[in-house]
Amino acid sequence: MLKQITDDLIADLAGLTFGPPTAYVYNPLVYARPAWDQYCGKYGQGRREVLLIGMNPGPWGMSQVGVPFGEIAHVRDWLGIETPIGKPDPEHPKRPILGFHCPRSEVSGRRLWGWAKDTYVTPEAFFARFFVANYCPLVFMEEGGRNRIPEKLPKEEREPMFAACDRALRRTVQHLQPRFVVGVGKFAEKKARQVVGDLDVVIGSVPHPSPASPLANRGWAPLMSAALRDLGVLTNVDVP
Repeated sequence: MLKQITDDLIADLAGLTFGPPTAYVYNPLVYARPAWDQYCGKYGQGRREVLLIGMNPGPWGMSQVGVPFGEIAHVRDWLGIETPIGKPDPEHPKRPILGFHCPRSEVSGRRLWGWAKDTYVTPEAFFARFFVANYCPLVFMEEGGRNRIPEKLPKEEREPMFAACDRALRRTVQHLQPRFVVGVGKFAEKKARQVVGDLDVVIGSVPHPSPASPLANRGWAPLMSAALRDLGVLTNVDVP
């Protein structure tokens, strides 16, 4: 089912165009599809109690390795996923896709998967309850290499892109049948409320682990655990 949702999302996004200041658009579901398929095949089968949703990839995470919040060391060594990664066309000269050879470490992913590893020890234990996905798979970059977030796009570009991502999110929730849909950050929570607020799910958010957040930089893992406790996802015996 996730394969069909992915195929349809790729097709829905393929015909969209984005103008200046957006100069490059990457879709890792296309050029990094083998890694995404491995991830879904290993960890996305059957129902999941908790769906964690990110906003969209940055240049050093899923963009490089096809896995949401894809910090390379955790994807390779903890999740057990490693496969050749293709190239977007066109490719920004300042933001090359190097796959599992990329020397950069994605901070948000290191924090999120590090929390999962510290809390659940094995990926099998974590994914028995959780699945992690992005609301939007696209990466938007300006000519100079600066990242652009989806909600900053012009309305005429943003709305058809959101419509495609909305359809995919709703189908993903219907497939996984989670009890909780949790945005990693407020944007993802807002989209979840808009898209699946009519379904029988508990919707909330956890703080984003981005290094742009001073709060996260002072210690994100305790914030993550506390937010999940407040939602009822974790109890005091679930985490150290």
